[in-house]
Amino acid sequence: MDFIPSAIPDFVVIRPHVHGDDRGFFMETFQERLFHSAGITFDFVQDNHSSSHRGVLRGLHYQVRRPQGKLVRVVRGEVFDVAVDLRRSSKTFGRWVGETLSAENKRMIWVPPGFAHGFLVLSDEADVLYKATDYYAPEFERTLAWNDPTVGIRWPAPSGEKPILSAKDAAGLLLSQAEVYE
Repeated sequence: MDFIPSAIPDFVVIRPHVHGDDRGFFMETFQERLFHSAGITFDFVQDNHSSSHRGVLRGLHYQVRRPQGKLVRVVRGEVFDVAVDLRRSSKTFGRWVGETLSAENKRMIWVPPGFAHGFLVLSDEADVLYKATDYYAPEFERTLAWNDPTVGIRWPAPSGEKPILSAKDAAGLLLSQAEVYE
């Protein structure tokens, strides 16, 4: 696996080594030794699977207590995946980083604890799998506004096309109003 640093040092793009032939392919998606050698030393306690249609935007979610680190990959379709640094003590507080993940490119991302996370589905359908470092705790879940002008995420949606949002995601708070990490 190749661990590729990003504009936000703790957010990492992971390119697995894919071994393919006329039968298909094989790749490792997690190996503790490799992740630890790349500085990702968290234990994973929960696996999640999300399936969505084109234009669905999920997020930007985070837990103010019991923050979750997430190892994210797409096994069907394509998404634009985003993380926003919500650690007030960080030099990159309020900045975002995004990566296109797809079944075709097989890339993964490491979203560390302390970040809001979300994605926009670019294909007709997409299945997103992610491992989490802590359990889902709905009482601590918060939503950052996907369209906060201060954060300024450049979602790759077709011009004039509005994303499909849940009521919770449509009610996300601006960064200036959001509960964040120290």
